[in-house]
Amino acid sequence: MRRSEFDRAVADEFGARASAVVNDLFLSRVGGRTAAQAIPAGVDPREVWLALCDELDVPAERRYGVGRLEPRRR
Repeated sequence: MRRSEFDRAVADEFGARASAVVNDLFLSRVGGRTAAQAIPAGVDPREVWLALCDELDVPAERRYGVGRLEPRRR
């Protein structure tokens, strides 16, 4: 997962709360850091995304493959 895919996934899943989720929620799964701290520290965005999903009880069907843009049609 790229950082841009992470950002899209968070925005799509959490909407207006996305900024608070990324900046204020401490995640034990990524060393007790927020998402905003973990990614620049080198934690893979996919791992941070899954930590957010676990912490906020996002259903499994909304965890995988999110954040990707639809393929371009020619």
